[in-house]
Amino acid sequence: MATTEDVLDHHLTTFAEQDLEGVMADYTDESVVVTNMGMFRGLAEIEGLFEDLFAEFAHEEATIDVGQQTVEDEFAYIVWHGESPENVYEFATDTFYIPDDEILFQTFAGKVVPKD
Repeated sequence: MATTEDVLDHHLTTFAEQDLEGVMADYTDESVVVTNMGMFRGLAEIEGLFEDLFAEFAHEEATIDVGQQTVEDEFAYIVWHGESPENVYEFATDTFYIPDDEILFQTFAGKVVPKD
């Protein structure tokens, strides 16, 4: 059985590698991701969300820097900032609920400023 930290590390690594199959292995059909763009339920909707994110961060000049990572029991929390050709992520945070080797619930919040 993987620990919460193992699942989080896998998620962050596969996201950085833009490995969609690897990222999706962290979710189930019962998973929910809540963002300012809406709620994404199940594998198909969550995969669409990550396809869009990967397209945005595929550019060579795109960056993501995780500044804080905290794990407590079945919960994980990260604070990060980044930049893509379209947006500046001045402050962003994700919270994960990882009860059984997979992300069951995730939230995202951030200050995202579109570039002109």
